[in-house]
Amino acid sequence: MSRPAQSHHAPGQDDRILYRGKKIDLALRPVTLSDGTTAEREVVLHRGAVALLPLLDGGARVCLIRNRRYAINKTLLEVPAGTIDPGEPPDACALRELREETGYIAGRLSLLTEWWVSPGLFTERMYLFRCDDLRPGPHARELDEQIEPVEVPWEQAVAMALDGRIEDAKSMLAILYWDRMRRESGA
Repeated sequence: MSRPAQSHHAPGQDDRILYRGKKIDLALRPVTLSDGTTAEREVVLHRGAVALLPLLDGGARVCLIRNRRYAINKTLLEVPAGTIDPGEPPDACALRELREETGYIAGRLSLLTEWWVSPGLFTERMYLFRCDDLRPGPHARELDEQIEPVEVPWEQAVAMALDGRIEDAKSMLAILYWDRMRRESGA
């Protein structure tokens, strides 16, 4: 793949930037309403992100992470993920985030799908990668991350996505999407 992510973080020509942050900017974007008048809408500008399915034992297990989420003051079970750096291709971000959060190095990386995270407010595009042929290596977590890798049997991960033990939307989508794809392909 090795192409830069589309720059959804860049402001539109007429955006009025209210806040510039490390990972997001907040803008007011002018829009034309159906009656021809103009209004402003709040838009969160985001560079995009990756979500990862690190598969072990030919897909019999998946490496998830316990991740402390400060916004909700709770630790969640999630697929590894991370924000794309400026100018970074999504696949390079996927390899970096896999190593940082799990310690694994992927021998093979496959883009499964991509989606808009919350298009009513965010410009964030998420890229879902399947990670295979994993080799253990050192993790490189950021100082503010409280992450613990957890290896889970695949069928248990699917059950957790369905019964509410996995509460994170990207993780639920990633697990259920891949489960459907692998069942349809007979893998």
